[in-house]
Amino acid sequence: MLRKIRIALAILFFVLITLLLLDFTGSIHAWFGWMAKIQFLPAVLAVNVGVVIFLVVLTLLFGRVYCSVICPLGVLQDIVSWFSGRRRKHRNRFVYRPARTWLRWTVLVLFVVVMAAGLGSIGALIAPYSAYGRMVQSLVAPFYDWGNNLLAWAAERMESYAFYSVDVWLKSLPTLLIALATFVVIFLLAWRNGRTWCNTICPVGTVLGALSRFSLFKPRFDLAKCNGCKLCARNCKASCIDPQAHRIDYSRCVACMDCLEHCRQGAISYTWRRGASAAAGEQAPKAPERPTVKPTVQAAVTAQAAAAGPSADTATAVDASRRRFLGVVGLLVGTTLQAQEKKVDGGLARIEKKRIPERSMPIVPPGARGLHEFLTHCTACQLCVAVCPNEVLRPSGDLMRLMKPEMSYERGYCRPECTKCAEVCPSGAIHLPDLAEKSSIQIGHAVWIPENCVVRTDGVACGNCARHCPVEAIHMVASDPSDPKSLKIPTVDEARCIGCGACENLCPARPFSAIVVEGHSCHKTL
Repeated sequence: MLRKIRIALAILFFVLITLLLLDFTGSIHAWFGWMAKIQFLPAVLAVNVGVVIFLVVLTLLFGRVYCSVICPLGVLQDIVSWFSGRRRKHRNRFVYRPARTWLRWTVLVLFVVVMAAGLGSIGALIAPYSAYGRMVQSLVAPFYDWGNNLLAWAAERMESYAFYSVDVWLKSLPTLLIALATFVVIFLLAWRNGRTWCNTICPVGTVLGALSRFSLFKPRFDLAKCNGCKLCARNCKASCIDPQAHRIDYSRCVACMDCLEHCRQGAISYTWRRGASAAAGEQAPKAPERPTVKPTVQAAVTAQAAAAGPSADTATAVDASRRRFLGVVGLLVGTTLQAQEKKVDGGLARIEKKRIPERSMPIVPPGARGLHEFLTHCTACQLCVAVCPNEVLRPSGDLMRLMKPEMSYERGYCRPECTKCAEVCPSGAIHLPDLAEKSSIQIGHAVWIPENCVVRTDGVACGNCARHCPVEAIHMVASDPSDPKSLKIPTVDEARCIGCGACENLCPARPFSAIVVEGHSCHKTL
């Protein structure tokens, strides 16, 4: 019963956290955004004392249930391990392995050092919630968005606007490669050995493991009932049960209750009482020898039929059906990709894409307070990237800020009325108490680049940047002061500019905008 409750809660957390990372509307965050805020590392970085105390007390009471229920990366490993165990030869495949304590604590110490040194991008590589967020956003989100676009296309044909299409684009190639490598490593470790990542690499697992040794409720042996079958150890994905010594390494036990489910004698129970029969050093009774049973004739015939496989006609039909299915999928994907690339002006001319300018200082969102403080608190979980409605945020490709979100205005600009990123940030890296505060925060200032401006290159009047500036920080002045009728060029009032990027985004110059926002290392309040 305990195992079923644990699985139900784990599936609930896993599905909802995954949807939080995929949701581009922000509607799910209104109900379940707290699930991201109770993740251990974001709560620590946000100095969320209440959540940290709750997780510590939870661990001291029930063991590492955080790792088996709340942590999405831990649940992902359980899912992979479960599918691996469905194969006949992989059932009951686990064995007890001594703890690699030196490796666990070495990784934890190095993690704390790099985080304290401000190298959060390195620490984010092994942080569990951050790693899962990158994998979902980089590997799953494109297919989720394509599925949404397909539903939007179908709904439009039925004159329904329940769905709307979104752009699917590569936000960061380095982040995609890192997410793919992380998934491959975690998948292989979980497929072969269950919870290896949690119990050797994960820093959160090491911290909670040290606390879980003193937990009140634990799985405990009753040697009077144990017959030495070792099924508990052979089904322990944490490899923490030593059946010979009848000991459980509670620093690695994730309270998954699999051992309780598979023990046919009821020799393991999840309780706070320490039975007298479980005293250290007491030997277990030997398991009775089981007679070898020869397979029956019917079983042999069944095995031969299974080995023979399907007939040639059936295989041909399956192959033809598979080819038709792959053809339809290829057509849909190809059409979707082609539609994503067709950005045209009135259907007559293809618009050249803007390129990212070289900025002397990167731009981070309002509410981040500054570059250094943002990089210190950000876990690179990609939640803000997923929910940004204007496609302004994207993971950085710079080595010192790798995977941390930064702002760029090729696809949109930061609208003064939007606070989505601050609403979903679980670590406090982006914090906006109210909407009015955002309009008074200066995250950067615009810089006019004359050699890119169409007024200079094409000799035409423009003024697009001044018309769309939400704070009226750009004014048009005559290019020739002695001739008031000469073409007008923009001038920027840096004291009023907030760095929202509307001018850069709406500038008609291609491939580089004629007006570019430079970030501020420390945000200012106007």
